[in-house]
Amino acid sequence: MEISSAEFVISNTDVTKCPEGHLPEFAFIGRSNVGKSSLINMLTGKKNLAMTSQKPGKTQLINHFFINKQWYLVDLPGYGYAQRGKEGRENIGRIIESYIRKREQLTNLFVLIDCRHEPLDIDLSFMEWLGNNGVPFSIIFTKTDKLGKNKLIDNIRNYKEKLMEVWEELPPIFLTSSFSITGRDEVLDYIASIIDDLKKQ
Repeated sequence: MEISSAEFVISNTDVTKCPEGHLPEFAFIGRSNVGKSSLINMLTGKKNLAMTSQKPGKTQLINHFFINKQWYLVDLPGYGYAQRGKEGRENIGRIIESYIRKREQLTNLFVLIDCRHEPLDIDLSFMEWLGNNGVPFSIIFTKTDKLGKNKLIDNIRNYKEKLMEVWEELPPIFLTSSFSITGRDEVLDYIASIIDDLKKQ
């Protein structure tokens, strides 16, 4: 898939105010500072489409971007940012849960994981919650340029083994780097394949 147009549409905290219509939505989520905004900019080829920041917790709204006038890319708030405070985390949690559970247009949720870290309970619990609620999702490991090849292979293998303790079958997994543009074609082609399948229904 080639991205010919990517336009910001709306930011809000209320799922009922998301764009009307039935176009498919592909949402991106992850812990704060996982590299989500950089990944979105890399995928779309738009350097400043999603705001990047060295400060975690930057995204606090549901952000819709209209891609190729065919589908929406949705940038969701990051979860688990400790410095946001209990009330702030609970509020962000409500925004995320409301979108995921109520938004019928949600076609696939990409869960972003920093490949440098060991499997964390917050990520594993979130994916288990998605599975229990029947939410289709895929995993994107980010920042693969930050590790050597052998360490990257070890980390991904360890993560898969941890997931297999709970899951009978793993979701699709992608390895990406916003710095080296790794994984861009794979993620976009996956989105394109889902859109093509929807058109056949």
